[in-house]
Amino acid sequence: MSSVMWFRRDLRLRDNPALLEACAEGAVLPLFVLDPHLWGPAGPSRRGYLAASLRSLDAALRDLGAPGLQVVRGDPVRRVPLAARAAGAERVHVAADFGPYGRERDAAVEQALADQGVGLVRTGSPYAVPPGTVTSGSGDHYRVFTPFHRVWEQQGRPAPQDAPAHADWLALDAGTVDLPSPRLPAGLELPEAGEEATLERWRSFLEDRVDDYDEERNVPGTDGTSRMSVHLKYGEVHPRQLLADLAGRRSAGAATYRKELAWREFYADVLWHQPRTAREYYKTQYANLAYDEPGELFTAWQEGRTGFPVVDAGMRQLRSVGWMHNRVRMITASFLVKDLHVEWQHGARHFLHWLADGDLASNNHGWQWVAGSGTDPSPFFRVFNPTGQGRKFDPDGSYVRRWVPELADPDRVPDPHEPSSEVRAAVGYPEPVVDHADERREALARWERAR
Repeated sequence: MSSVMWFRRDLRLRDNPALLEACAEGAVLPLFVLDPHLWGPAGPSRRGYLAASLRSLDAALRDLGAPGLQVVRGDPVRRVPLAARAAGAERVHVAADFGPYGRERDAAVEQALADQGVGLVRTGSPYAVPPGTVTSGSGDHYRVFTPFHRVWEQQGRPAPQDAPAHADWLALDAGTVDLPSPRLPAGLELPEAGEEATLERWRSFLEDRVDDYDEERNVPGTDGTSRMSVHLKYGEVHPRQLLADLAGRRSAGAATYRKELAWREFYADVLWHQPRTAREYYKTQYANLAYDEPGELFTAWQEGRTGFPVVDAGMRQLRSVGWMHNRVRMITASFLVKDLHVEWQHGARHFLHWLADGDLASNNHGWQWVAGSGTDPSPFFRVFNPTGQGRKFDPDGSYVRRWVPELADPDRVPDPHEPSSEVRAAVGYPEPVVDHADERREALARWERAR
C-alpha cells in the first residue's frame, strides 16, 4: 500500500512517528505544500529559513535513495488530494496540528481526502505533551503556568526513535516540484538550517553551556542560550529528543531549560483552548486601556532609532539575524507598550514578520504577558526602565556595542547605556525619543483610568 507523508512542522527524518508509520505501510511520497495562507504573510526571515530547511530535508531524503522532497504550491485542500491521487495513496500521514488555522485546514483536507476514499492519519505532534492533554483533576485546562508545569512534568513520553532504515519512495511528475528560493534582504543573515545543523548546535549547547543556562540565559551579550527556538518551530528536532538528552542532568541550568520547554507547550495549550487569544486580549478588561495609533515613534522603534541603546540593539539584532534574545524581547516589548503607548498587537505582528522562530502561541502570549493581559502576566504597573535593564543584564555593554555600532568604540563612548548628548551628537546616535519617567507616569495613569 502506498501513502503520502505530508511534512509540515516536522522537517526531519529522525524521531518522526508519522514518517515511520507511513514507511511501515509501503511506498511513500514525501510531500510539502507551500500554503499561500502561511507563505503570504510570512516575513523574509521565516521564508528564508523555511526554504533552507526544505532544501536540507530534500538533500537528506536523496541520501536515503528518495527522488527528493516533493514541494508543490497552493491550497492544501486541493493539492494534498491531488498528490494522493497521483501516488495511488490510500492514506496521508501527518503530525497533528493544534493551531487555529491548522486545525481548520486539516479538517477540510480530511474531508476532501475522504471524498476520494483516502484517510488522513494523525500520528504525534510538534510537542512533547500535545495541547489539551494536561488537565486538572476536574478535567479542566490550566490558566496559569505553575500547576500546568507540575502536571506536564509527570506526563509519560515515548523514547525518541531513529530515522526509517528502509523505505520505498515515490515522486510526482517532473516539473511539478517547486522548492522555493526567496531572496533575503541585504544584511539579513540566518542560522544554518536542517536536522544535522540543529543536532550539532544542540550537542554544543549540552557540552558547553546547559549547566549555566539558569544564569547565562539572561545575559544577551554572551552565547548563553541554545538558540533551539527556530529549530523547534520547524520541527528539525522534537522537544522529546531535547528532554531525553536532559533527563540525566541535575543542574539548575538543565532544570531551567526543561521549564522553558514547558512554557512553550503551555502557551500552545492556552491557544488550543482559546484560539481568540492569538489576536485578542486573554484578559478582556485590558482592551479598555487607551493606546496611541502607531506613528513616527513606532517606526523609530521598528528601525532601532529610539535613542535607548538596549532597545535599539534588540530591534537591530532582530532585523540582522531574524532572532532576538528573550530578555531583550521583554525589554523592547515593554518599551513599545508602556513608553510609546502602542497596543501589543502591533508589536507582535512586527516580531512575527522578522523572527525566523516566529511562533504564534509563544510570540503573542509573550506580548500579552508584557501588556499585563495574558496568563501569568507581568503586572501592568511593572514598567521596565530600559536604561536600568541594560545596565543590569548587559553590564559590560557588549550586547549594545555589538548591535549599535555608533556606540561600539569605548574610547569615544565610555558608557554605552547612557551616552551623553555630546557623545550622541559626535557619533550620530539619536537622543531618546521620549522621557521614560514621564511615559511611565502616563502609562500608569491610563491603567488607573481603565481600572
